[in-house]
Amino acid sequence: MSVLNKPVPKSTNPLVGEPARLAQSLGIQFVESDLLVMALRHRSAGNVNNERLEFLGDAILNLVIADRLYALHPTADEGALSRWRASIVREETLAMVARGLNLGDYLVLGSGELKSGGFRRDSILADALEATIGAVYLDQGFLVAKAMIERLFTPLLEILPDAASLKDPKTRLQELLQSGKFELPTYEVTDVRGQAHKQVFEVTCRLTHSDQTSLGRGSSRRKAEQAAAERMLVQLKAPSGPPVTDNE
Repeated sequence: MSVLNKPVPKSTNPLVGEPARLAQSLGIQFVESDLLVMALRHRSAGNVNNERLEFLGDAILNLVIADRLYALHPTADEGALSRWRASIVREETLAMVARGLNLGDYLVLGSGELKSGGFRRDSILADALEATIGAVYLDQGFLVAKAMIERLFTPLLEILPDAASLKDPKTRLQELLQSGKFELPTYEVTDVRGQAHKQVFEVTCRLTHSDQTSLGRGSSRRKAEQAAAERMLVQLKAPSGPPVTDNE
């Protein structure tokens, strides 16, 4: 019985890498190896999965990145620090770091996710990375987890873009309209299609003062709204410019 108070099933799939190899690449010698095994089990694999560890790892990652940004940029304001942190602690960036560790090779997935290539999906890789951080924290303590996070993310912390450039399209559109004393835009979901795990949302952004509209698509409502806001910004700033490709 593991410290998790429940047995953690081991994968019988010969194509799934041994968690011990991942631990070695992380430079971590686990006392309780079941923690890492658990961190690599997606919820599609059953009730014993990495969701609780993901919750823990997410909090630790945010703390460590916030701490490093605070130390590295002593004159930056709260807005800049928040945007930098969001640019690092986001699904796409975490998935990139996970791929650098070949984390997908160690994931235990249910048959459906396995067939659909879940080991390559950003969301699954990002969650597994956070769960791995949670596992390291529980097994080795905060200082070891902090040191590991810093090793993995220091290259990204050293090449941060200008904070102002990281404002999302909805924020930039809102600020543009407020500067002209116009009402804020509205966003409406006008279509949702596709299977549950591969849905595409369609959102219409509308300016109330001019009834001007733009359309955005994305794999979530939030992404579709951002795409619609981006298209609206293009329309307002360059009405005769080239069309914008939808964010599928």
